[in-house]
Amino acid sequence: MADHTVCWVDIPVVDLKRAIAFYSALLGEPVKAESAGPGQDFGLLPHAQENVSGCLAVMRGRTPSQDGPLVYLSVNGRLDAAIEAARSGGGRILQEKHPIGPYGFRAIIADTEGNPVALHSQKP
Repeated sequence: MADHTVCWVDIPVVDLKRAIAFYSALLGEPVKAESAGPGQDFGLLPHAQENVSGCLAVMRGRTPSQDGPLVYLSVNGRLDAAIEAARSGGGRILQEKHPIGPYGFRAIIADTEGNPVALHSQKP
């Protein structure tokens, strides 16, 4: 069995530069602009060693949507700061911070591209 059920996520974006700035502020760490060749630019989400991560990418045939899967991003211990970064960075708050039982707390935002994203923290 794999170490993690979720091993990677591609978050579709329209404006990569804007999305990199938004997610860098949201996560409190830089999203690194990378390229895998011509037309394959992406923003690598911060992660440590072999931890699960993902990227922001302009992808043909994939557009930001509020109807797709809900990705949870850990902002552990800085949920309020991440919510404020979403607000001030051009995102929208879809659900304010709320408890999710023994699993901690979350807020659901819409990023600058229109994707819904859950912000998760064990601490309020």
